[in-house]
Amino acid sequence: MNSIDFVSSAIISTHSNPKLVSFSKPKTKSYSLNYSFHLPKLRVSAIKDQNPKPKIPNAEDDVTKHPLDENGGGGFDLGWLPAFPHVLVASMSNFTFGYHIGVMNGPIVSIARELGFEGNSFIEGLVVSIFIAGAFIGSLSTGSLVDELGCRLTFQIDAIPLILGAIISANAHSLDEILWGRFLVGLGIGVNAVLVPIYISEVAPTKYRGALGSLCQIGTCLGIIASLSLGIPSETDPHWWRTMLYIASVPGFIVGLGMQFAVDSPRWLCKSGRINDAKKVVRELWGASEVDGAIEEFQSVSKNDGSDLDSRWSEILDQPHSRGCIKVVLAITLKRHSQFAGINGVLYFSSLTFQNVGVQSSALASLFVGLTNFAGALCALYLIDREGRQKLIIGSYLGMAISMFLVVYAVIFPLDEQLSNNLSILGTIMYIFSFAIGAGPVTGIIIPELSSTRTRGKIMGFSFSTHWVCNFVVGLFFLELVEKFGVAPVYASFGSVSLLAAAFSRYFLVETKGRSLEEIERSLNPKA
Repeated sequence: MNSIDFVSSAIISTHSNPKLVSFSKPKTKSYSLNYSFHLPKLRVSAIKDQNPKPKIPNAEDDVTKHPLDENGGGGFDLGWLPAFPHVLVASMSNFTFGYHIGVMNGPIVSIARELGFEGNSFIEGLVVSIFIAGAFIGSLSTGSLVDELGCRLTFQIDAIPLILGAIISANAHSLDEILWGRFLVGLGIGVNAVLVPIYISEVAPTKYRGALGSLCQIGTCLGIIASLSLGIPSETDPHWWRTMLYIASVPGFIVGLGMQFAVDSPRWLCKSGRINDAKKVVRELWGASEVDGAIEEFQSVSKNDGSDLDSRWSEILDQPHSRGCIKVVLAITLKRHSQFAGINGVLYFSSLTFQNVGVQSSALASLFVGLTNFAGALCALYLIDREGRQKLIIGSYLGMAISMFLVVYAVIFPLDEQLSNNLSILGTIMYIFSFAIGAGPVTGIIIPELSSTRTRGKIMGFSFSTHWVCNFVVGLFFLELVEKFGVAPVYASFGSVSLLAAAFSRYFLVETKGRSLEEIERSLNPKA
């Protein structure tokens, strides 16, 4: 599951009535299935250059090998290793993200009781959803921060609201304090959601950009698993939530300190005129043989885009970024699909499905879901540079669609109760795994790849802010739709959206495997 997607799931659960739906045999029309699918490829590659520049490797060409492939027939290819520590530090931000997503899953009841708003579902939902309001603002501001300050310093500044928000939340003795703490955390998370994919895409060697980019999703999964594991004692200790929130400040300190020893993006360094620093970073992370060619590419694209650091929001639609509008539509559509394919609804109903077969602990059920997501993210890390982004995201959405229709079948057809429950669990696990192997991680990787160097921060910020809005809308109306139409129709709509997303990705997405960011930019912009 996507890191962001647990947020609306948490919102949903705060308003939920466990008796609202069930995966046993329907007595009335109270079954609906809720999930969406990404449309297959946006064939941005269809924007063919009439006067092509240097030939860009075809997506089907064997231009890359996975980091664990044998190199030259002997030993392992460790070309990814120099960049790994820097990417790992950045991925700690995603660990923080995942931790804060899962940290409210169980303790919200204890928090409501201790702070005096127990039984008020609106206030409980507000405590969770204020996180999204902060994330929306943080996402929109990231592009300007990255343009002016670079990724490294932005990471360090962003650690401040993450640390303060966690401490304020942990020490809260009133509703206002917990709301302010959650808002600050959301602000920091919104910045990180945009910043981490940008940073990894710009420092990772082309050959390993997909695999290293998958660490975003893995970091988020580990954060969710950590928070859910630590949340188990909250079922018996009403004050344990404070300890959990104090712990949430630790990753912020690690990122702030770790970035002091990490490199900045060589592309940003070159754009800011620090050519020698850019050469040093390329030599350290990509190898001495890559320095001259990389710097030449950076300068060529920078010269075409403009030499000043700060881009304007209007530039994502203006020349020389002639494909800007298409890139924005692509980014928004990909993010929207990941929400309307129903990931949040499935996450919510997964706990009910497990309860039907005897798993009564919601924390254990959520933990099982988190482990499934983690397994899918590991598979994505292995496959993304082997099979390419397009195949992975199309296969992911097709798997999600099949999973949704399997659950619908289990709900509406007259089957043995045990068989129906087993099919529901199988469909739920397949769905989460399918999402984690493609739709979740690939979206975060391919959007920065399809964005130009100059407007990457703005496009990423805009796409993620759109994502947060969709996230909130899904969380707000999901239960009402289930109550009105039933589980089966809602889940069937998720499966249908997933099929549309697979088709969209098939016809509009360009394959980016094995291409440098500059090569991709030239292919999408004939004037580059």
